[in-house]
Amino acid sequence: MREYIFKKYSQAEIIAGVRENDSEVLRWLYKSQYPKVEQYVTANRGDSDQAKDIFQEAFVAVWKKLKSEDFIPQNGTAVTGFLYQIAKNKWLDKLNSTKHKNTVPLETYHEVKEEENEDREFKFKHIEASFKKLGGNCKELLTRFYFEKQSMAKIAQAFDWTEATARNNKYRCIQRLRENLDTKTKHSI
Repeated sequence: MREYIFKKYSQAEIIAGVRENDSEVLRWLYKSQYPKVEQYVTANRGDSDQAKDIFQEAFVAVWKKLKSEDFIPQNGTAVTGFLYQIAKNKWLDKLNSTKHKNTVPLETYHEVKEEENEDREFKFKHIEASFKKLGGNCKELLTRFYFEKQSMAKIAQAFDWTEATARNNKYRCIQRLRENLDTKTKHSI
């Protein structure tokens, strides 16, 4: 493998070389700046592969910026400093994005789902038992409203009530159902 001897380029030479896709300047920029980025990434919970990815993203961003001719250097190290800063920001963004993700191992996910299903089944059985304890009118009223999706006007008509009476009776039936559930839950614990 050929060792590369670093030649120092001026800011103007770097900018001109990048704009002209000069392979010597691009190689120098890559090889002289990558070690700093790799050191930063690996010192901040990353590895060499991640450092390469981050550096390549930053390198392309700087290359595009210099090609667009929007870049105006402020000092003698503006390009290399700009490259390092972009890489650093990209790495911090990556750290922040993975830090805030709530990843759950697949096994844990299935365990949680099974527990939720068991809990849901347990609750359903209690609701069903409490529902069976209700009187005939309450069962019919709640069935028509919640399962058959009938309007209060239609329910009132079926029972020969006013709509206000139908609403009041629905409220009372739900209260009885809740009381039955509370009693059932206390006894099952």
